[in-house]
Amino acid sequence: MAKILVIEDDKAICEALINLLKNNNYEALTLDVYNDAIAEILKINPDLVLLDINLPALNGKQILKVLREKTNIPVIMVTSLNNETDEALSISYGADDYITKPYNPNILLLRIGAVLKRINRENNVLTYKDLIVNIQKGIITRNNHEIVLTKNEMIIFYYLLVHQNRIVTRDELMTDLWDNNEFINDNALTVNISRLRTKLKELGYKNIIETRKGQGYILS
Repeated sequence: MAKILVIEDDKAICEALINLLKNNNYEALTLDVYNDAIAEILKINPDLVLLDINLPALNGKQILKVLREKTNIPVIMVTSLNNETDEALSISYGADDYITKPYNPNILLLRIGAVLKRINRENNVLTYKDLIVNIQKGIITRNNHEIVLTKNEMIIFYYLLVHQNRIVTRDELMTDLWDNNEFINDNALTVNISRLRTKLKELGYKNIIETRKGQGYILS
């Protein structure tokens, strides 16, 4: 579940944003004080910041400029007016996107989703339900619990994940392993699937890799 920090001084707008995000399966947080915003952002370490451009104390552009000197946390700037100068400065200071009030909630959600997907692709990170899948490190995390997969287990899980909700044949999996220079026979594939299931069970996900007799496997 991605963690989004909302920095918005209009309480009504802030509350509406928090509710919108929570209703769409995001963890939503906000700041009550802005005079030490940078330290608070770094402490919370969100997956994305929704940052209003007009704030008391430091304004949003100043916060963004200082933040970019310390971290690459994705930031979507929220502007009150259709002001090309604000938009240009936001991008030049390192914003990942911007949106102008009043905005369509569905458009905002699409932009949030697009930024998170792009960042995840760049970091070789995917999500499955509430699992964080770090492909490069071979680690799957749920809350504070993590499991380490072997290279073969990660190749198998990644292939099932990107083909989620459709049957993947054993031949497909062995071909994908072969393409990744992992030479594996039919018996070894069965062993790797069994070990992968055991590790996923440790994270609370039992029977998510279903065997379809005579067809293959499906990740639901």
